[in-house]
Amino acid sequence: MADQAAGYPPVERVQTGVRLEKRMLKVLKALAEYHDLSLGDLLEGIVLHAFANRAPFSDETLQRIAQLKDVYGMDYDLTLSHQLPEHPAGQAGAASDEKGA
Repeated sequence: MADQAAGYPPVERVQTGVRLEKRMLKVLKALAEYHDLSLGDLLEGIVLHAFANRAPFSDETLQRIAQLKDVYGMDYDLTLSHQLPEHPAGQAGAASDEKGA
């Protein structure tokens, strides 16, 4: 990996307190594990592909994502982008608790 970065200036990474939907985060973590990447590396790759207007995933990886979405109950897609409602304060996780999760 160091050879690939030759000639590029070093980057500085920072901790962030980004909030993500719980099931989405589980899918992302599992996908990162599947590809033997850190979650941060996976997210950086997705963003760099998006900024270049390129698809970040192969057909095989998209199939794996569909499987992981089923496993973790991520039953929504991009049609809800920027519209995901949150549980009212104090009720977070109530729906998953009722399901025995």
